[in-house]
Amino acid sequence: MRDAAETKRRLLAAATEEFAERGIAGARVDRIADAAGCNKAMLYKYFTNKDSLFDTVFGESVGKFVLEVPVDADDLPGYAGKLFDRYEEQPETLRLAVWHRLERPDGKWVTEIVLANEVRLHDLQRAQNEGRLSKHYTPMELLVLIQSISTAWATTNSELGVRTTLSREQRRGLVVDAVRRLIADD
Repeated sequence: MRDAAETKRRLLAAATEEFAERGIAGARVDRIADAAGCNKAMLYKYFTNKDSLFDTVFGESVGKFVLEVPVDADDLPGYAGKLFDRYEEQPETLRLAVWHRLERPDGKWVTEIVLANEVRLHDLQRAQNEGRLSKHYTPMELLVLIQSISTAWATTNSELGVRTTLSREQRRGLVVDAVRRLIADD
């Protein structure tokens, strides 16, 4: 007897790797099914089509990310450091997000992202209203800047990146320090 949950888990794991490496357009259901050790019919049975499979993979990735790396309005430098760690340890997280932006710029919004951003922005606004966080930047500006700083090393072009001799700890330290300076009161 086949274990449907295990088959779906294997398909999602294989699809995560395939989409992270090749994007939606470049991904092939044949490779995903082969890597999962099942046939394409099973993939279509559970996910209907490649787009639906990507939506599931990306939605689960975002859902886990939000739970595992929640925003901490009282420690934004620490939050940025945790984001940096996530992108270093699980680069597929950022790659999936980049592919989503590239291949679906005006496409389907992922509910998990919309909700996560609402929570993050609300937490930042509340911290500002309570005087725990400078109002120099709006919550939206602050969130965008923190996310950009935390992904800076992961998104640096390889021609520049090969020139760095900084260790992971040093790069993380720079991210944390940059956010600390960003939120410092004037």
